[in-house]
Amino acid sequence: MSKSSEKNLVGQPIFNQILKIIPREVINRIVMESKSDRYYKSFSTWDELISLLFGVFTRCDSAREVCDGLAALGGKLNYLDMDSSPAKSTFNDGLNNRSEKVFEQIYFALIHYYADVLSDSRKAGVRFEKFYAFDSTTIRLFSDVLKGVGRNPKDDGRKKGGMKVHMLTDIHADTAKFVKMSEAKSHDKNFLKHLVLPKGSMIVFDKAYNHYLQFARWTEDDIFFVCRLKDNAKYGVQDTFLEQTVPDKSAGVLKEEHIHLKYALQKGEKADKTLCLRKVTYRDEQGRVFQFITNNWDITNDEIALIYRLRWTIELVFKKLKQNFQLHFFYSESENGIKTQVWATLIAHLLLTVLKRKSISKKAFSTVAALIRIHFISHLDLYWVIENGRRKYNKRITSRNKIPEAVQTRLFDKGG
Repeated sequence: MSKSSEKNLVGQPIFNQILKIIPREVINRIVMESKSDRYYKSFSTWDELISLLFGVFTRCDSAREVCDGLAALGGKLNYLDMDSSPAKSTFNDGLNNRSEKVFEQIYFALIHYYADVLSDSRKAGVRFEKFYAFDSTTIRLFSDVLKGVGRNPKDDGRKKGGMKVHMLTDIHADTAKFVKMSEAKSHDKNFLKHLVLPKGSMIVFDKAYNHYLQFARWTEDDIFFVCRLKDNAKYGVQDTFLEQTVPDKSAGVLKEEHIHLKYALQKGEKADKTLCLRKVTYRDEQGRVFQFITNNWDITNDEIALIYRLRWTIELVFKKLKQNFQLHFFYSESENGIKTQVWATLIAHLLLTVLKRKSISKKAFSTVAALIRIHFISHLDLYWVIENGRRKYNKRITSRNKIPEAVQTRLFDKGG
């Protein structure tokens, strides 16, 4: 087959085309306000961000690979607005000493900047415009700077550390609205108090986040939630609205009840306050039974089941982050460096999400990430790679492997 002459080439590598969607004026404002370049003459915040994104997108396993990879680019660094590649010591100093907070600010500034692009889709069947999921994921570390993961090693070996990333995601936009990092041993429900949710919003989470006092505060503020009831929860049934059987291998609501739960205003005090909730018992197609609780009395039972099912979108965000970017090896063993790399990974995920929303591609996120990684330094058009990503071929009239008819006659002629 003969290749098409259509090259889809542009004057800049794909990496630079990705960086072009980062509003430089926003970065400059954050750098100026945070004074993050005050003590760095040759390695600016922009240089560190580019270096980290290079490592995250290309899945470099170490700081040495990042620095050597950038050095190998040679003259292409000018496309990235970098004078030279950083030395490994300079890169490590930036990771260890420049506050991770500046990259947190960059991430949320980009979320705000691309709010219209990210909010252009809605989950069908959900009436809430503000719809969030809250959960956490654990990242294992080969450093004990953050403890809480792994078994005690034999022969005086070093125990692995662990970090837990607590995240609130906008289910409609598939992006994080709140991120908090802690040691893996930290209890999940303690982070609910850090959430600032708008009035009339809906949040969904698993039963690990059962916190009755927080539920009562949300109810007072007209903030709604759906979650599973803990197996050992003690409650009183005030009324039963619905009780029915569901055919085998069918999904449906088994029971709907009005329940009361007791809670205390302060830890250690007697639980003498009452929380009124709606409890829905649901069975799915596989025969699994779930007990949901909510403070919303207007949505239907089927909507409650759908809202909880959509909680799994946050698991998909965690899966995208861990499978498509480098969160298995960290470039620093300091807490600041580890958190900085996580913020860089979230920024990379956000940039690809924006690119995918702005394109007409229906490719999976993992496919887009792989295509960009393969063509990272090539001069192909970025949107052509995302939307097409294949070479076109013109079909030959005759196959190059076809034996001419005259030759076939001679080969199979009985008299030959």
